[in-house]
Amino acid sequence: MLELAVTGALRGVSEPGCIRPPGHDSEGAVMRRFGVIVALGAMLGMLGGVLMASPALAGRGPKWEIVESGPFTLPAKFCGFKMRVTAPVDKEFIKVLKTADGSTTTLITGSRKITFTNLSTGKAITANAAASLRMTTHADGSVTVKGTGHPAMLLAPADAKRFGLPTVSVPTGKLTASFAADGTITSLSLRGHVLVDVCAALS
Repeated sequence: MLELAVTGALRGVSEPGCIRPPGHDSEGAVMRRFGVIVALGAMLGMLGGVLMASPALAGRGPKWEIVESGPFTLPAKFCGFKMRVTAPVDKEFIKVLKTADGSTTTLITGSRKITFTNLSTGKAITANAAASLRMTTHADGSVTVKGTGHPAMLLAPADAKRFGLPTVSVPTGKLTASFAADGTITSLSLRGHVLVDVCAALS
């Protein structure tokens, strides 16, 4: 899920986490900011993703690593009720590349399904959140994210209002987001549409 957590969207999440590849502290900070586009496939950071050191993955070549996720609970500020988020299908991979200009490119791909559960009613829905994401961390600390597929997305309520999108959703199409070095979302565009407005579906 595109976790743009980032702007503090994940402050108060009961089990926040971030992807922090060994030796890549800056990427870890970026993934904390990346709370929107959660990664859940952008909710990667939100799910408390952990990279498992592993040899080259079959069929994927060197430098790809497995992302493992744990469940977490979103506070009521997102939907008006607490929501549990789990990933019953979790086959996502990440690769971090350095470039000569000082920037870092993080690639995320694979398959993921996410189950969202309203903890007040027990109602649950499962959505396909498979996506391909390319995140570039520039030398000045700013970040650009481009995604295709169905990247589950989490936005702080203020950002959701600013960009005219739900706080928790699964969109489809091409998603582009930019962040300042402090994690503030400077731009967010979706060339596509929202497949699932999670809060509305579980209300």
